[in-house]
Amino acid sequence: MTDHAADLDLIRAAALAAGELALAEREAGLKIWSKSGGSPVTSADLAVDQALRDALLTARPEYGWLSEETADSEDRLSRRRIFVVDPIDGTVAYMKGKPWWCIPIAVVEDGRPVAAVIHAPALGETFVATLGGGATLNGKPVSAADTDHLDDASVLADARLMEGPQWDEPWPEMRFEKRNAIAYRMALVAAGAFDAAIALTPKWDWDVCAGALIANEAGAKVSDHHGHEWCFNQPDPRQNSLICSAPGLHPLIVRRTGPIPLAPR
Repeated sequence: MTDHAADLDLIRAAALAAGELALAEREAGLKIWSKSGGSPVTSADLAVDQALRDALLTARPEYGWLSEETADSEDRLSRRRIFVVDPIDGTVAYMKGKPWWCIPIAVVEDGRPVAAVIHAPALGETFVATLGGGATLNGKPVSAADTDHLDDASVLADARLMEGPQWDEPWPEMRFEKRNAIAYRMALVAAGAFDAAIALTPKWDWDVCAGALIANEAGAKVSDHHGHEWCFNQPDPRQNSLICSAPGLHPLIVRRTGPIPLAPR
């Protein structure tokens, strides 16, 4: 068994256990706070973060750690491999009892993800991938859509932004939907359920790292809105923006988004 396969087994088991914990925490009653930026965090986010950190770093003490709910440390920059974790992606949906939340976990090696899981407990869906090993949903292979035109494409994005007047090259008619969790949006593109996911603001590594590997292994293309590939475990753990799409759509999207300046950090 390769290191990547062993790491996948580890993070998949951890994600499944974390899903059970999150469901139990919500059933027991949540405490809710607001972060400095105004976004909510619950007692379950913190409990799941601690459980994942204990389980994963006990198994791999030589790995670094990057999580939304743990204070960042420069220590991770000196580690060849790190875990990248969002204990609950889609906290608002989770709080409201909606199903669009998930637990994304990735192992990053030398700046790129090599094993990833996105577990959506309320939907009974578990997406996984290893570098070069393809992507699966509940054990069955998934692949991105073969769409190669934007007309009538199904896109996970803010319709108000996409249909606004600011575009040098207007977008054709597309079908827009929303899903709370960024990682889950990327998983849906990987599975061919949607043709693209677009977000034109910076995204934290813990939101997109697992999705990047799963989408790429399913044949989708992932980049920022200038078409630049991502590198992880950098001092600033954010990516400029998100374009995740069927391979035939990627150049058509980047052609329109490329003129937009990169957002200030």
